[in-house]
Amino acid sequence: MIRKLFTIIIMASIIAVGFVCKDSWLDVIRDGGVYSVLFSMLLVAACVFFPIVPFALIAGLNGALFGIANGVLITLTGSMLGTMLLFFLSRYGFRDMARRHLTKYPKMSEYEAYFNQNAFTAVLLGRLIPVIPAVVMNIVCGLSKVKWAVFFAASTLGKVPNVLVVSIAGANFSENKLLSVGVYGLYMAIIAFVIYRKYPHLTQKHKETKQTGKPS
Repeated sequence: MIRKLFTIIIMASIIAVGFVCKDSWLDVIRDGGVYSVLFSMLLVAACVFFPIVPFALIAGLNGALFGIANGVLITLTGSMLGTMLLFFLSRYGFRDMARRHLTKYPKMSEYEAYFNQNAFTAVLLGRLIPVIPAVVMNIVCGLSKVKWAVFFAASTLGKVPNVLVVSIAGANFSENKLLSVGVYGLYMAIIAFVIYRKYPHLTQKHKETKQTGKPS
């Protein structure tokens, strides 16, 4: 009980601080200087817990202010800092409870065993093709038996394309807005196409929901 309470307090505090401080942090980031990198990483990390600021906005801002290479490094570092913190908090606070519930459902245990055997591929694809919300994946992997090193490696590798594309778009936005919008739009179109081809049931379910007005 103490673990769960402690974990909830930490998570809520991170989100609350992010909401309260986001405007002042953004001002520091835009001003540049010694602390801009640190506050940029902190803001990206807080956004892992809750989208306080749209990820594309802060990643694009980093690309515009620090250049593509540095922007990618700063955004990726902040994103992985938040990702691993959420992973470990979920594991510390709720894993034991999740394990107890899982033993009641043998079929779920089978699915988990399969997921653990293919953890690197599953996490990598989950990052590259974001069918599952990132925050959900972070928590689910924290509750599972996936090794943290495997989760870290797959998440880092899987986040690179998105961070790179958004950083390129941000770095070129002031000089060529059409190019920036085109690069990001092309990336989103590719992701949408892959989801449509690989996961057709998701788009079909969305159509049915719109027609009936209720979730299926």
